Amino acid sequence: MKKYFKNKTVIVTGHTGFKGTWLTLFLTFLGSKVVGLSSGIPSKPSLFQILKLSKKIRDIRVDVRDLKKMKIIFKKYKPDYVFHLAAQSLVKRSFKNPIYTFSTNFLGTLNVLESIKQLKKNCISVIITSDKSYKNFELQRGYKENDILGGDDPYSASKGCAELVIQSYCKSFFKKNNKKRIGIARAGNVIGGGDWSEDRLVPDCIKSWSKKKRVMLRNPNSTRPWQHVLEAVWGYLILAIKLKKKSNLHGEAFNFGPNKKENKSVLKVVTEMRKSWKAVSWNIEKQKEEKESKLLKLNSNKAKKKLGWKTSLNFKETIKLTIDWYRNFYNKKSNNYNFSINQIISYQSKTKNKL
Repeated sequence: MKKYFKNKTVIVTGHTGFKGTWLTLFLTFLGSKVVGLSSGIPSKPSLFQILKLSKKIRDIRVDVRDLKKMKIIFKKYKPDYVFHLAAQSLVKRSFKNPIYTFSTNFLGTLNVLESIKQLKKNCISVIITSDKSYKNFELQRGYKENDILGGDDPYSASKGCAELVIQSYCKSFFKKNNKKRIGIARAGNVIGGGDWSEDRLVPDCIKSWSKKKRVMLRNPNSTRPWQHVLEAVWGYLILAIKLKKKSNLHGEAFNFGPNKKENKSVLKVVTEMRKSWKAVSWNIEKQKEEKESKLLKLNSNKAKKKLGWKTSLNFKETIKLTIDWYRNFYNKKSNNYNFSINQIISYQSKTKNKL
């Protein structure tokens, strides 16, 4: 991968978030000149701050909803690659603040596309949306890229809106032979070390268990396509490389999720986590008004066929890698930055994907 990313200027929006931090870490490991755009630090503790990545990249505070500032930044740094992850990504928060959710996820994506459009050079862009972009009919077969988009909750609907604007720009402004190529990535539920986001299963568990408290579980029987964050990040990087090599992938969407056997319930996840973490306990929270989908599966055959991407970790390995990171953090066994880099190196040695 280094021959594609070393010394290349890469803009990452949402670089201080959980997935954004892991992507930024990976890119710096590959030798990229990363320009991170974020409105702030989204959680406390913060993986971005723990790894001290602000010393290794150009760390810029900007709201993706501010088109004027976004255009100035893109014009100044002239990126070779763009990874757009900035978003309001929590379903529960989208009920409390739907306007912010829609403006960030829809208008923010629109502004990134406008900023890319003004560039006068070749640029490869990967826009990350969500597995919740699909209108959820609780299908057992797993959603395919050409299935109906949409969603009932504000978060899912906002991501569906973002998908529509991406397709519109690809067909209206970024035609097949354009200097700019865009790919869309829809990932399943991502877990891994360093996530402290609100209202997410693994962070909620770790925050409670680290204080020897019980965690409250919502929807214990809900299933999700759980996968390690490095699986998704690796998929984003592969998609960028394939876009650079193959113009016919421009405007295409790809699912990045585990195989059907790895779809597990919330209860299965915490039960597996208990094997690696002491003093684990939980209570079941009564269902509240805000409803989340019980069943969500992705069909990733397209990514396997056209990109050569597939997951390399099984469910148990994913959970162990995640818990190992948190255990190292709380026990202060080794430097968090070095430990995270070693997890990247370890993952690379296991991956079966070929470029």
